Amino acid sequence: MKKLMMAVLIICLLLAAGLTLIPSPIDAAAYNPAPSMAMAGPLAVNRLLDDINILAAQSVLGAEDVDVDPQGRVYGATADGRIIRVSPDGNTETLAHTQGRPLGLHWDSRGNLIICDAFKGLLSLAPNGELTTLLTEVDGIPLVFADDLEIADDGTIYFTDASIKYDQHHYVLDMLEARPWGRLIAFNPETGQARTVLDELYFANGVALSSKQDFVLVNETYRYRVTRYWISGPKQGQSDIFIDRLPGFPDGISSSGRGTFWLALPTVRNPQADFMHPWPFLKDIVARLPDSARPKPAPYGLIVELDEQGNVLRSLHDPEGDDFPFITSVQEVNNLLYLGTLTGKGIGVVSAQLRPTP
Repeated sequence: MKKLMMAVLIICLLLAAGLTLIPSPIDAAAYNPAPSMAMAGPLAVNRLLDDINILAAQSVLGAEDVDVDPQGRVYGATADGRIIRVSPDGNTETLAHTQGRPLGLHWDSRGNLIICDAFKGLLSLAPNGELTTLLTEVDGIPLVFADDLEIADDGTIYFTDASIKYDQHHYVLDMLEARPWGRLIAFNPETGQARTVLDELYFANGVALSSKQDFVLVNETYRYRVTRYWISGPKQGQSDIFIDRLPGFPDGISSSGRGTFWLALPTVRNPQADFMHPWPFLKDIVARLPDSARPKPAPYGLIVELDEQGNVLRSLHDPEGDDFPFITSVQEVNNLLYLGTLTGKGIGVVSAQLRPTP
């Protein structure tokens, strides 16, 4: 047995030595993740997502973001590049194909569906089905990974470019490198002017406006936090941390319409990733490995409600992730929560009234 263990150790050392001869695709930075907040109190593990209803499970895959119209029809952006509409009975229509990977979507005041496409930039789908490109670069920098958006009452579109270095195919490399390549952008569709309002973000992801629209939130997925940018008021133009030390990777965020926010965390923290972050040389080695050999996210369903001061109010869990895992977005409409998923089937629907038993 000792000889076998020694042989395995020697093979591992030889493989590691061989990997160091391959150029690393990243320039890893050292980073010491802050400990996670406790999964206790309003974050205590529960099973409130066990009874989730799933729409269009046979016809929709990877509806990363969803929105709902007044008729109760759900719109989604799917893994195969489609913009789809699902009726309450589960019937699915394809409205457009972006030829890319659509992610965030939101209605503007004129009935256009504005779309962040990871490869095509910022798009607009008109009511007549015409798909147009609004932006492919901002401040002279191409949109490498357009991700999510929110639209203010004055028409300003706030959206994220998750990373100006790594595209959607290589988002894991962005996590391993641990450098701030993301940005939050404000776009005025009337003038066609766009500007970066926040840069140096660690994977800029979901976007949401406050009830007074005096600040906008942006998720920094790879720092386990949500950052706030002040649009108006005494702190106009400044930013601060809204909530940090989250127990997982924040993805989508949305207003509930009740003065609170819904935050989607597609998975909990990965202990292997947190262990590696202080050691750039380890991350350089892992970055050289094929995807199949890299740390994998644990299946877990988790959405969290926050107040406008960044306090956790409640959370809904699927601990095994076998009901509706990797939740990336939440939209509350008429006391129902509509859930999107990056890789799962269908669109999740659950009551917004669910609360843990005291």
